Amino acid sequence: MTTKTTKRIYWTGVALTAFWFAASGFGELTRNPAVWEISIKLGYTAYFLTILAVFKLSGVIVLLVPNKLLRLKEWVFAGLLFDISFAFLSKIVVIGPGATIDAIVAFIMVGVTYAMFRKLYPATYTIAPSEKSFQLHSRATV
Repeated sequence: MTTKTTKRIYWTGVALTAFWFAASGFGELTRNPAVWEISIKLGYTAYFLTILAVFKLSGVIVLLVPNKLLRLKEWVFAGLLFDISFAFLSKIVVIGPGATIDAIVAFIMVGVTYAMFRKLYPATYTIAPSEKSFQLHSRATV
């Protein structure tokens, strides 16, 4: 897959994810009946939904910033995964498996977007100098 194709898939995924979670967050923040009633039925409290909405909208902003805030984007993807997982499990328990289609679609959408994010921005891990000396010291005393 070329970098151009990866970028197209990534930005399409970011746009769809941003729209999905912005609509959800805005619906929770404004107490839109279409969103609010289902969330309350699932057992979520009003204050929790307000906090969740603020985090969703903040995450959308972070996702839309190009080529920056990469570490924070990792956290946003993790938060989206948690949100989708809780929605999926809540819907199975309270409403039934048929109500989980949207969560499954969201999981696939976010999963593909994250995979393209990792292709564009591969994670590199290095040991900090203080950790190197600690590891050397630890080996020497063993």
